[in-house]
Amino acid sequence: MQVSILSRKDLEAILEMPKVIEGVKATYRAKAGGQVVAWPLVEHHFDNEGIMDIRSGGVFGEVGAHGAKLLNNFPRNAEKGLTVFTGVLMTFDSETGLPMGVMDASYITSMRTGAAAAIGAKVLARKDSETLLLVGAGRQSIYLLGATLLEMPQLKRVLVADPMGIALAEAYVKDIKIRLQEELQIETDVTFAAAADLQTAVGEADVVLTVTRSTEPLIQKDWVKPGTHFSCIGADMVGKEELDPALFRVAKAFTDDTTQCLTVGELEIPAKLGIVTAETVCGEIGQVMTGAVSGRTSEEDITIFDATGLAALDLVTAKTAVLTAREKGMGQTAEI
Repeated sequence: MQVSILSRKDLEAILEMPKVIEGVKATYRAKAGGQVVAWPLVEHHFDNEGIMDIRSGGVFGEVGAHGAKLLNNFPRNAEKGLTVFTGVLMTFDSETGLPMGVMDASYITSMRTGAAAAIGAKVLARKDSETLLLVGAGRQSIYLLGATLLEMPQLKRVLVADPMGIALAEAYVKDIKIRLQEELQIETDVTFAAAADLQTAVGEADVVLTVTRSTEPLIQKDWVKPGTHFSCIGADMVGKEELDPALFRVAKAFTDDTTQCLTVGELEIPAKLGIVTAETVCGEIGQVMTGAVSGRTSEEDITIFDATGLAALDLVTAKTAVLTAREKGMGQTAEI
């Protein structure tokens, strides 16, 4: 059996954000149609602060792929000059069960996560949104930012805040336009500025993207103006949260997978506090996209998209990468 082997360098050359976004949209629609499965999440915390999690599932119908992704996040690696975020993704053809590809998982994850946040904003934010607040200036943030700029070309201003301090945000905005062009081939004329005060920035924002490692609320309910949309990415494991749970008393909550979000997402803490239940969640993003449920119904609605990440998104992105690599003769193949 011939299997494609794709490195991060291969994937960086192969994948384009617009195609990744389209694949993620197709997967969300497929999930709304019952053609996506997400199998139980496996998670392990190491004594050295490292975290490993395994996400698996399948996208059937037109995509026809299933598989698993094993991710490692070891923060202390930075002190050793080693990569902090690593992983391997394996994808199989769901018609035959034959393996299609084995590849670096970190870049696939970054690209599809950025696409997910952007789609949530595109679908649920006010159409006249002009100011975006990015909370978290870490390595994942550029993918959220780039995808959202593609999906929401009406944006005029981007504020950047980081819980670790204003210096990180200032360094980020200094070269972000160059990075967007060099890393994602995205050019933009929006204005970027570091946000010295998070409360003020939240009050000015129409759309807020959160992507931090926080285990306590960064954004308080009273800071949020009517009509604001949140795409929450950081809370993807037990105990992590970025929003004041009380915000869910007044906001309309949407998910990528409701069961998973109530367990490990931004919804986890509000659910444990009895603020939200599966019945109070307005629906999944794919259901909004297909018209099965309503999204924003008023300019005053505060909307929250809780995206914990689906293996299906990795798989559709991986299949795109495999097919493109074969067309272009990139990557390597192995006989197994």
